[in-house]
Amino acid sequence: MIFVTGASGLVGSHLIQSLLLKRQQVVGLYRNQVPVFEGSEKVIWRKGDILDVFSLESGMEECTQVYHCAAVVSFVPGVANKMMQANQEGTANVVNTCLRKGIQKLVFVSSVAALGRIRKNAPIDESVYWTPETSNSVYGQSKFLAEMEVWRGMAEGLNIAIVNPVIILGAGDWNNGSSGLFKSAYDAFPWYTEGVSGFVDVMDVVDAMQLLMNSDISGERYVISAENVSYSSIFIQIANAFNKRPPFRKVTPVLAAIVWRLESIKAFFTGKTPLLTKETAATAQAVVNFDNTKFLKAFPAFKYRTISATIERVCAELSKMHQL
Repeated sequence: MIFVTGASGLVGSHLIQSLLLKRQQVVGLYRNQVPVFEGSEKVIWRKGDILDVFSLESGMEECTQVYHCAAVVSFVPGVANKMMQANQEGTANVVNTCLRKGIQKLVFVSSVAALGRIRKNAPIDESVYWTPETSNSVYGQSKFLAEMEVWRGMAEGLNIAIVNPVIILGAGDWNNGSSGLFKSAYDAFPWYTEGVSGFVDVMDVVDAMQLLMNSDISGERYVISAENVSYSSIFIQIANAFNKRPPFRKVTPVLAAIVWRLESIKAFFTGKTPLLTKETAATAQAVVNFDNTKFLKAFPAFKYRTISATIERVCAELSKMHQL
């Protein structure tokens, strides 16, 4: 049986659906409510939390493979401690439980944020690591520390593989995570930046994870990225797919600095999550290119979906989900 954490998230839910299509027996970990998606009734659901070692012990009972997808993703300062605990301590718990249970292999979903995204004049690949100088987010630090727990597990005898996805595009909760890009475009968000990042289809991420799980590869990590694209291009393509007005106001670094400070003050008095933070403002302005050749060399038959095709599909799925 295959154990999956983060089963309700974008990657976890798509991974489970992919595994079920291959007639795999899946055990999903949930915290409060059993996730509902296509095929979810076929999952063996076990209640628990990655911060609860006892629930992980019972959850992994009779399992041989583990996909660790659970994580807290936030760029809001007030969530930093919670995020650090979930991402670092939670991953340590998963690794330790895998070792005790004799799990055959663990595939961990990290992030390119763990590599340090702010680097000038050089593409980012698997040879680089997070440092305070090259990262602009506590999230990146938390995923770097989580990776350290996975490497420790390898040193103690656990077979592991790590994926470092770029910004993942898929139909999920568009009030949270990367799916929020689609809601912003649907709401005709007028602003754009000239920043560049890597983007990838969620289906490519789960396909890559399964290829690694079912291979003899151990002790490696891979950047999972289809294309390096500007944020403005992404927003324009999404807006066009939704038949909405594309963004037309450019955000300069000075304007971004003013806005995130105003948002911080507003959040302090209202208690609401700020629309823009210092971290997200820096990320949106950065021009960052990612090198995906290591994974393609390991799996030469693998082909990434085009981002334009992904956007068309995801917009259609979201339109159906939200009856747009």
